[in-house]
Amino acid sequence: MNWTKTAKILAPVLIILAVAGIWWLKNSRDALNGTGNPGTEDSNPDFALHVTEKINLEKLKSYGIPIVIDFGADSCIPCKEMAPVLRELNEDLRGKAIVKFVDVWKYQSLADGYPVAVIPTQVFIDARGKPYVPSDPSVLNLKMYSMRDTNEHVFTTHEGGLTRGQLLSILEEMGLER
Repeated sequence: MNWTKTAKILAPVLIILAVAGIWWLKNSRDALNGTGNPGTEDSNPDFALHVTEKINLEKLKSYGIPIVIDFGADSCIPCKEMAPVLRELNEDLRGKAIVKFVDVWKYQSLADGYPVAVIPTQVFIDARGKPYVPSDPSVLNLKMYSMRDTNEHVFTTHEGGLTRGQLLSILEEMGLER
């Protein structure tokens, strides 16, 4: 029996099987832990960062976690500065908070019903599904909107960019559990 010839055939087959096995184990473990790659087709679209269809706010509120919706544009300079922060928070806080981004230049109608006058504008909803009521709205120049006839608080927003630290601070005050 020619062992050299057998080894030359068997070695690449074993290497391919080992790589395939490692890939399968990693992907199986991620799927079981719920840590699959965010933003992929198999992840929950409610937690996807980029919004291209009307937001079902009632469904998002049903998760019982804080929600941040950033209305901006891919080509706006302050929005570009916030993009990595939103992406990181969306990935890092998946299942603990909902972080969304709406490009209002591409999907203008998705801002209908929200108090968006400039971009970026962030809308904050606390873990109870209510508009965020900050302990001190003046610290970050947060705007609070109420209905004229009932005085019911309907939105809390911020206009302009926010840092990761500022967003985390707001999310924690809104009920983020880490």
